[in-house]
Amino acid sequence: MSAALPVFRRSIRESWRGVIGWSVGIAAVLLLYLPLYPSFGASGQLEDIIKALPSQLIETLGYDQIATGAGYAQSTFYGLMGFLLLTIAAVLWGSAAIAGAEESGRLELDLAHGIGRAQYAAESTIAVLVRLLWLGALSGAIVYALNEPAELGIHPPHIAGAALALTGLAFLSATVGLLAGALTGRKAWATGAAAAVAVLGYVFQAVARQSDDLEWLNALSPYAWVYRQPPLKDGVDAGGLLLVWGVAVALAVASAFALSRRDLRG
Repeated sequence: MSAALPVFRRSIRESWRGVIGWSVGIAAVLLLYLPLYPSFGASGQLEDIIKALPSQLIETLGYDQIATGAGYAQSTFYGLMGFLLLTIAAVLWGSAAIAGAEESGRLELDLAHGIGRAQYAAESTIAVLVRLLWLGALSGAIVYALNEPAELGIHPPHIAGAALALTGLAFLSATVGLLAGALTGRKAWATGAAAAVAVLGYVFQAVARQSDDLEWLNALSPYAWVYRQPPLKDGVDAGGLLLVWGVAVALAVASAFALSRRDLRG
């Protein structure tokens, strides 16, 4: 364990097969959905589908802009399937990084070899972040490559903003899992906490869209922080983007502090 960043290096080395699997899944979703837009959009089928749906459902799913290329990509991938895939990956990686390592006995073994607790948490966080950044960058690159062929008409810089927003949301869930794992040492708690943040964030913004009286729920929803202003259509909201990433970084720091203070023998 004398090499620099031993926990980070091992985590990346052991997870590359899984990263390839997630990459293939993301590419498959994008290659399945986005090339269909020209046939749907040009024929007006999307508008007909939207008109046939209840207005409450349209608002909940964010399908009000789906007839445009940017709205279609946002609704099908960034706001739904991509969000789901990256969140699942983030929850799994975040809950396993500390809590999973502690339950398996690996954490105690690594600490016995001279790795500090704060260092362990920090390197685990960086390993999760690097993997999520790769998935976010990959999704953005594929959307960029399909932008003209699929006639999406997205302003290229907006794709980068949407990728950062999606990655930030996933990283926020991951850091919740890291913190819960550092506090409890239980993978089930870490998984539940990380998933709850993502689910509640989505639900809060969906409910807020139903009534002006419930719009205050957007303040509690990381999903709404970055998606209330459609990033592919209008550009990502800088304030919301900074808030998501700022909270995620703060949670990562808190996880290092929590792990360094907790009695692992308890």
